[in-house]
Amino acid sequence: MKPDPKQYSYFYRNGLTIVFMSLFIFTLAAQALTGWKQHNQELKEDKSSEIGIGTYLQSGHFISATFENFESEFLQMTLYVLLTVSLRQIGSAESKKLDIAEEVDREPKPSKNTPWAVKKGGWVLKVYSNSLSICFGILFFFSWAMHLYGSWKAHNIEQMTKQLPEESVIDYLGEPEFWFETFQNWQSEFLSVASIVFLTIYLRQKGSPESKPVDASHMETGK
Repeated sequence: MKPDPKQYSYFYRNGLTIVFMSLFIFTLAAQALTGWKQHNQELKEDKSSEIGIGTYLQSGHFISATFENFESEFLQMTLYVLLTVSLRQIGSAESKKLDIAEEVDREPKPSKNTPWAVKKGGWVLKVYSNSLSICFGILFFFSWAMHLYGSWKAHNIEQMTKQLPEESVIDYLGEPEFWFETFQNWQSEFLSVASIVFLTIYLRQKGSPESKPVDASHMETGK
């Protein structure tokens, strides 16, 4: 008989989400505060008026910097979820086994405790079966659009300070500035995924679900 999860404290049951969301809120607030101070310093150097933090949170400077990071993270997760369906890496804890069918590949069957979408079946089940990658994909495209919007706003403010004409968002898409911001974040995410895929072949962390057992063979694939 499986133990009742409610016998454990709320924090024990949800600790990972609570800790990471707390870290996210703290670092986002710290980014906003330090970004506001930096932006005002730049305005002073340009002999422009300083702005309040409320105005800063609506500025291209803040929006671009924030969603530029969100974008690359959601791209990483979208591709990671999709590519691990069919691609393998021998010896990696992050890969499915080379020649053995796994639990995640089984066909869904309705039962008492399965999600409602499994019981519904049809197109609802089809969507639900791919809902993780769909959600990450939507978050990626939204973040990409917000990064573009913020970067474009910041660019046009810079154009105004230089007494140059503003550019349309379509024209700005042809500028290297936006794509430089984009690719410098994307490449770091691809490197981080490649690192965990490869390093889990040879390195271990006892107790972590992201690691193989300490005594597992280097060529043992999966957890």
